[in-house]
Amino acid sequence: MMKLAICTDVFAELSYPDMLDKVKSLGIDAVEMTAGGWGARKHCNTSELLSSREKREAFLAELEKRGMRISALNTSCNPTWPSETGKEYARSMYDCAELAGKLGVKKIVAMAGLPAGAPGDTTPNWITSTVSWPDFMAPAYEYQWEVTIAFWKEFAKHCQKCGVEQIAIEEFPGTMVWSASTLLKLREAVGDIIGINLDPSHMMILGADPIAAARALKGCIYHVHGKDARIERGLADVDGLLEPRPVTDSAERVWNYVAVGCGKDLQWWKEFFSVVHMLGYDGDVSLEMEDPTMTVDAGVNTSIDALRQTISQ
Repeated sequence: MMKLAICTDVFAELSYPDMLDKVKSLGIDAVEMTAGGWGARKHCNTSELLSSREKREAFLAELEKRGMRISALNTSCNPTWPSETGKEYARSMYDCAELAGKLGVKKIVAMAGLPAGAPGDTTPNWITSTVSWPDFMAPAYEYQWEVTIAFWKEFAKHCQKCGVEQIAIEEFPGTMVWSASTLLKLREAVGDIIGINLDPSHMMILGADPIAAARALKGCIYHVHGKDARIERGLADVDGLLEPRPVTDSAERVWNYVAVGCGKDLQWWKEFFSVVHMLGYDGDVSLEMEDPTMTVDAGVNTSIDALRQTISQ
């Protein structure tokens, strides 16, 4: 049956033991922690844990004495950015996979990354319009896929050597995998170690139906984020769904990430989890709380209440 987990960066101000106590007090036994990429990595010091077996044992002991477990290690970032920062991200992903292997974690969560549009460029380029025109779009998009596939083929080999069995790619706007079809394109090129971290909020904000997308991804769903989004009435009708404003400008944005149940209603969430379960997914639903319109505790409690009423247990 599906079980509730939580992405712990929402409690980044807490120490590792205090975070575990906080999560346990919420009635949740599984944690998804950042161990690479651009996450806080507050609760999982990857370099420290890689350097010491004793520290890894102590790290796991904190989980074991509370009856808790690691749902996944998260290493979301842009490893294909042609810059020193991109190289650092890539190194952190390789370290995350190595740590997962040493901790016995079989699944990592990541993002596909976004290359520049041509050799020599240094700025990532998310192509959101047709490649039919201007005439430089088609070769740029083709080049980006070549870079992306090459990176993931090598990284997948590393993950397999480390004992990682599943790489759950989050379909994040602004990366090469932002939809069901782009996930399937990468999976076909790299292999079935690649699946999706199905985060419905990212599909909602682009106008896709996560339930229809889940059906298209049967057999490829490796992880699920419990995260909602709301298309803001009236505003999206004027400007459409692409939104460059900072997330802190929530009152002006055409869409916002919100606590679960504050975008789609509970009937929708019941159908979503029913379909995902019907398609064979029986893993964790990891709450990712990024609602800027309420306090952390209010957003977490609201989301947990909605998820407990709707996940297929």
